[in-house]
Amino acid sequence: MAIFSKSNVPQFTVDVYQNEYLPEGGREVNAIATVTSTGGGTIGSAVGAPHLYSAAEGPDAAVAIMVDCSGSMDYPPTKMRGARDATAAAIDAVRDGVHFAVIGGTHVAKEVYPGGGRLAVAGTQTRAQAKEALRKLSSGGGTAIGTWLRLADRLLASADIGASAVRHGILLTDGRNEHESPEDLRASLDACAGRFTCDARGVGTDWEVKEVTGIASALLGSADIVADPAGLSADFTQMMEAAMGKEVADVSLRLWTPMGVEIMFVKQVAPTVEELTDRRTEAGPRAGDYPTGSWGDESRDYHVCVRVPGAELGQEMLAARVSLVVPAADGTVQTLSQGLVRAVWTDDMAASTSINPQVAHYTGQAELAQVIQQGLDARKSGDFDGATAKLGRAVQLASASGNEDTAKLLSKVVDVVDATTGTVRLKARVAEADEMTLETRSTKTVRVKK
Repeated sequence: MAIFSKSNVPQFTVDVYQNEYLPEGGREVNAIATVTSTGGGTIGSAVGAPHLYSAAEGPDAAVAIMVDCSGSMDYPPTKMRGARDATAAAIDAVRDGVHFAVIGGTHVAKEVYPGGGRLAVAGTQTRAQAKEALRKLSSGGGTAIGTWLRLADRLLASADIGASAVRHGILLTDGRNEHESPEDLRASLDACAGRFTCDARGVGTDWEVKEVTGIASALLGSADIVADPAGLSADFTQMMEAAMGKEVADVSLRLWTPMGVEIMFVKQVAPTVEELTDRRTEAGPRAGDYPTGSWGDESRDYHVCVRVPGAELGQEMLAARVSLVVPAADGTVQTLSQGLVRAVWTDDMAASTSINPQVAHYTGQAELAQVIQQGLDARKSGDFDGATAKLGRAVQLASASGNEDTAKLLSKVVDVVDATTGTVRLKARVAEADEMTLETRSTKTVRVKK
């Protein structure tokens, strides 16, 4: 474990959990890197609160709220009312001095507040003005989410804040992205990735889960369903408060490996499963960076799997070095913390065959997310035997790992006969909101039980 600590800088730690012992001929090394940030959630709580970047860079955050204003938001009318109220609640949660804007989204994107291609600076007057502007929001038109994201990107980029300051979006939709092609949305996500993070929410049950979760995944934010519009205000408040707690933006997980070591995969495994392997950007000889987005006071777990060259019994090697890096104010890269992944070859059978509890747990959690998706897809396609098998396995994994929230969601889709063996029966009727909730939250994981 290594700790980066400096005055006025949030502290990051990296703890590596693994069984470093390999049998003769063994080549696969697995490790869980637990990254913890402390000191980041106090930003703005008082004058002199910790900052990674200098005060000369100006306000430290900018946020854009994207509200679906398509015609379907009036069916029922509670959706549009709920969206207005939720956006007002989010605006109340924006801390003084933060730049913000509200965007109305249909088949085009429009600036609701403040307008003129700029952002407002949060204060008593601007919050009141923004909430007054929300009263004029009305529904009508189609849905082209890529245009909303691109406008948010332009506005967030215009904020007079440091290049590495926190930029964040909140996006609400109630329908499918029918007025632009999937390729157009993907191009917009590719253009925005790494420029700002974004939480995405679907209200009601007429939206496409894979679209909303895909947006959140690409932009390193959270995704969720708000089936009842009455729950929007509380959810928006919570999202904005979480965004206001972010202190450090553009943090990357840097993986350095010695010559001859092959990276099999890198994925976030807590609090949600997120595949990062294909998001690597090269960072010098034998090093690559994997984006993790913005951080406040929080802890996340990452599963790193590498393949090492063969070695003789008794030999040991550094299999990988895991670091947290962030762009510094002077244009260089700052290392916040690091941890080491080792490989040791032994003829001790007990040592080399033991599976580290963290590695075993998160391997199961990743499988849990996968079999839920596979089971729901099979159910939708009419493959009920396949759906029963996959969802039964999901019940078994959720039970074994203590993932009670996921187990409860599964129980609304299947009748559980025996959770230990994964014996289930598909329910004849499933509420659409229950199925969508399970799919949307399928990647949420639990930590290792102590």
